[in-house]
Amino acid sequence: MSLPQVLIIDDEADIRALLELTLGRMNLETRSAGDVASAFALLEEYRFDLCLTDMRLPDGDGLDIVRHIEEHHRGLPVAVITAHGSMETAIAALKGGAFDFVCKPLNINELRALVRSALSLSREPLTGGTAAAAKLLGDSAIMQTVRSLIERLARGQAPVYISGESGTGKELAARLIHELGPRAGKPFVAVNCGAIPEQLMESEFFGHKKGSFTGAFADKDGLFKTAHGGTLFLDEVGDLPVPMQVKLLRAIQEKAVRPVGSQQEIAVDVRILSATHKNLHELLRTGAFRQDLYYRLNVIELTIPPLRERAEDIPSLAKHLTAKLAPERPLPLTPAALAVLKTYPFPGNVRELENIMERALTLCEGREIDVDDLRLPIGVQPPPAPAEAAGTAEGSHYTGEQSLEEHLAQVERAAIEKALRDTHQNKTAAAKELGITFRALRYKLEKLGIE
Repeated sequence: MSLPQVLIIDDEADIRALLELTLGRMNLETRSAGDVASAFALLEEYRFDLCLTDMRLPDGDGLDIVRHIEEHHRGLPVAVITAHGSMETAIAALKGGAFDFVCKPLNINELRALVRSALSLSREPLTGGTAAAAKLLGDSAIMQTVRSLIERLARGQAPVYISGESGTGKELAARLIHELGPRAGKPFVAVNCGAIPEQLMESEFFGHKKGSFTGAFADKDGLFKTAHGGTLFLDEVGDLPVPMQVKLLRAIQEKAVRPVGSQQEIAVDVRILSATHKNLHELLRTGAFRQDLYYRLNVIELTIPPLRERAEDIPSLAKHLTAKLAPERPLPLTPAALAVLKTYPFPGNVRELENIMERALTLCEGREIDVDDLRLPIGVQPPPAPAEAAGTAEGSHYTGEQSLEEHLAQVERAAIEKALRDTHQNKTAAAKELGITFRALRYKLEKLGIE
C-alpha cells in the first residue's frame, strides 16, 4: 500500500523543512508549495490525504486554500497554521471548513496528534446522513438536512453550538458528531452545567490537588482531563456564572487547565460541543453571557428543530418508541391516535412523545393504542369543530388572529395552569400529568412567567 500523502503549504523554507522532517518520521510522504498558485497546481496533479497550510502566503492566504479544497476536493482534511493569538483567523478558517488549526511556534506533539486525527478520517464522499439515520430518526426534509450536516461536522474539530428546545435531542446530536468523527474511540463526556454548584465548578471542570480546600482528600481529575483525546459536551452552557465563563474561555483557548491548588498547567486535547435551551442572544444583550466565549463556542451552529415542525416524522418515531419501550408487545397506533399526535404541539418534543408512548403502552388494554390511551393534556387537545369551540371557555382552536407562536404559548399556559391546579401546585406531579420532565416544566414556567 502507498503511504499517506500530505501537502504542505508555507512560504518559509525552514517551516516547510521542519514539517517535512516531522511527517517523514511518521512514515508519511509529503509535497510542498510556497504559495497559493503552486498549491493549486499540486492539488490538481496529485491525490492527497491531508493538507497543512500557513495562513499568510505571498499571493493569498490560507482561507483561499480552505475555500478551494471545500469546493473542488471535498473530503480532503485541511488544517491551518496560525500565528499565536490569532484566534479570530483560526475561527474564520474553521467556519470555512478547515478540519483544525495549530499555532506557531509549532508544538510537535500537538501537530502529530492533529495529523493522526485528520488521517483517521475516511476519504469516502459524504453519505447524505445515512450513517446518522439509525439513531436520529425522521424522513422529513428538515431532518435529512440535519443528519447530513451532522456527518459533515463530525469530520472536523470545530466547536459546535447545538441549539434547540428542551427534549429535541441535542445530546443525541452531540453524541453522533463524536461517534462519526475521528475521536470516536475516545471518551465522550457530557456535563449539565446547570447541575453543578457554583463553588464546585472549577474543581469539577479542571480537577484539584489533595488538600487544596476542605474536603479535598485526594487528587481529582477534572472533566477536561477525563475527556482528553475525546469530546466534552457542555449542556445548558447558558447556566454558567460569568466568573466560570472567563476560566472556561482561557482553558479552551490555551488548550490547558490548571487544577485547583496546583501551580502547573496540564495540556488537554478536547473537542468542545455545547448546547442550551436558553436564548444566548438575550443573555449576551443583558451581559449574563460573555461575547468572547459565545464566539469561541459558536463557531458553527447546529439547530435541532422542534417536533411540531416535523409532524410527518411522528408516525415513524411513535412506531420506533413502542418497539423500544415494549419489544414483547409493540402495539400499533390507530389512525385516529396518529392524527391526534400530529396536531399536538409537543412542548416537550421527542422526550415528551416518549413519555406519552410509555404511558399509553402501560394503560392500553386493547390491541391498538387509541386516542383515549394517549391521555394528552386537556388544554392542548386537537381543535374542536367550530360549533363546539364557540361554547368552550378554554378552546384551543387556532383562529389566525394571533401568531402561531402566541397561540401555542396560550395553549401551553392553559395546560400547565390546569395541571398545577389539579395537582395542588405540586410541580413534580404536574410534570408527570403533562407527560414532560420536571426540568422542561421548570423552563416553561420561567418562559411563560407563571408563578
